Amino acid sequence: MRTLIITAFVSVDGVMEAPGGEPGYRNSGWTFNTVPMDEAAYEIKSREQEEAAALLLGRRSYEAFAPVWPSMEEFAGYNSMPRYVVSGKLTEDDPRWPATVLRTLDEVAELKKTEGGPISVHGSAELARGLADAGLVDRYHLLVFPLLLSSGKRLFSEADKDLTKLKLVEHEVYSNGVQKQVFDVLR
Repeated sequence: MRTLIITAFVSVDGVMEAPGGEPGYRNSGWTFNTVPMDEAAYEIKSREQEEAAALLLGRRSYEAFAPVWPSMEEFAGYNSMPRYVVSGKLTEDDPRWPATVLRTLDEVAELKKTEGGPISVHGSAELARGLADAGLVDRYHLLVFPLLLSSGKRLFSEADKDLTKLKLVEHEVYSNGVQKQVFDVLR
């Protein structure tokens, strides 16, 4: 069984929208515009790319990343690994950044049953909430920024469901107040 990892930049109040910038969101770029840079906080991002065996995205994130990520040298690992997009609307993948389109969370569950290493989910707020609600998330890699954004897309669902127990397996606080929190989902 493959491990499915949600990785996200989040504010203390759970907002993950537009951390690096996105038109139309009032707090766009909050990770770089409001918190001083500390390179040490991003060590986990390099490690994730080295450890991941596949990338899973929602349609909106895929459509945002496809024109940009293929030319970014810092994402060479992600550019060379298999990519999957969960979408009921996408009719075909982007030839600049080919991906396999999965139509349902049941197909994601089947993908998890295959042989291979971890599957990393970036961005994709709606997908992340759906995966968590379906019990498909195994681990969270969070960089929690010392901000309250109040509005925006949130990482965690508001669905009325049973509690989910987590085990903190790694954490660190950086000079800029960002906290790394790595949680395993307990079953």
